[in-house]
Formats: sequence, C-alpha cells, structure tokens
Amino acid sequence: MALQGSKQIKVRGCQVWTVGRMRKNFPTVALQPLLGKVCDSMTWKHPSSPVTKKFKVQRSAAKVMATVIWDAKGVILLDILPQGQCINAARYCNTLDRLKEAIRRKRPGLLRRGVVLQHDNATPHSANLTQQWLQRYGWEILPHPAHSPDLAPSDFNLFGPLKRHLGGMAFETEDDLISELRNWFDNLDVDFFRVGINSLLSRWQKCIDLHGDYVEK
Repeated sequence: MALQGSKQIKVRGCQVWTVGRMRKNFPTVALQPLLGKVCDSMTWKHPSSPVTKKFKVQRSAAKVMATVIWDAKGVILLDILPQGQCINAARYCNTLDRLKEAIRRKRPGLLRRGVVLQHDNATPHSANLTQQWLQRYGWEILPHPAHSPDLAPSDFNLFGPLKRHLGGMAFETEDDLISELRNWFDNLDVDFFRVGINSLLSRWQKCIDLHGDYVEK
C-alpha cells in the first residue's frame, strides 16, 4: 500500500452528536427499566408476593446530530438533522446534494478538479444508494480503515476542541445550540483546519512504517 502523498485531500466529512446540553430535556427510557416493566407484566404472582420495584422514566439532555464537512480552508457544510429523524442512505445522499451545492458556492472550481471525500464505513455511507450517488458525480472516497480515529482528522483534530468548548454549557433551545456551533466554527483560524488536514499525510506514513499498528500521535 503506497502513501498517496501527491493527492490533495479536498473534503473531510464527519458526523457527531453535539455535547452541549439543552435545558428543555426530552424524556428517554433506559433499556433495562423497559425490560423490567415488560417482564413484570408477563409474570404470574401470588397475592402475598412482594411488590415489584417500579423504574422511573429518566430524563436526559436532548441531542443534536450535526454532519460537519470541512477541508483545509474551513467548514463547507454544517448539516443539522431535524429532531426525530435518523441518518439513512437517502438522508445522507440529501446531505451530499447540499454539499455539492455548498462546494459550488464556497470552493469555485473544486467540483471540476475533483472531490476526494473521507468518511467511515457506516451503513448510510456504504449503502448502494450512496455508492451510486458518488459514482454518478465521480467523487473519490479516501480509504479509512475501521476503528482508526488516529487517521480521521475530525477525530484527532476537531472533536476534542469542540467538546471542550461546549463542556458545561446549557442552551434554552435547539436553535441556541446550533447558533453556538456555527459561531465556534466561523471563529476558528484557518490554520486550525489546514493543520488537521495536512497532518493526515504524516499519520498515514507513520501507520505504514509501523505496519498498520495503531498510531496515537
């Protein structure tokens, strides 16, 4: 496997659950309490049997799913998944449609030169529908070995600072959280993105030199 050092990494994609808390929480039920309730309703009891302990519904902070697409110049697309929806192949292709339009506006000429996209092998990314979309527009996928956060710029360059920034914050509404996300990305220096993308080449080389062993730094 040769390191393609001459290949320019054009676009980097990632998906992340934001860690900021929203004051308006949504109720969630843990799996174990749910199972306990089902088993309790299916159990024959003697009148003298002790009362079964009831589990309370737990409340947790609402989460916002954000797909962040970025390159060495900054964020190209921040796509927020509406509450109640999930990421599937159709939804991911819709995100790619938005990305293509964002590239046309923010990176003139890049679509003509060719896009190289890095994403993992999650089901929405590897689905036939997504593969057909990528082939139709001639986008190249940058290989990313499974379970290799050291070879994913979003993992080793983006997530840590983002978590530290949002740590301890609470937001009244989802819009407040999204606004904070956009402001944080907009205020990052371009060198932050450039270093994250360019360091991938040296990490690849180190991985090759170590015969595929995990690279921490």
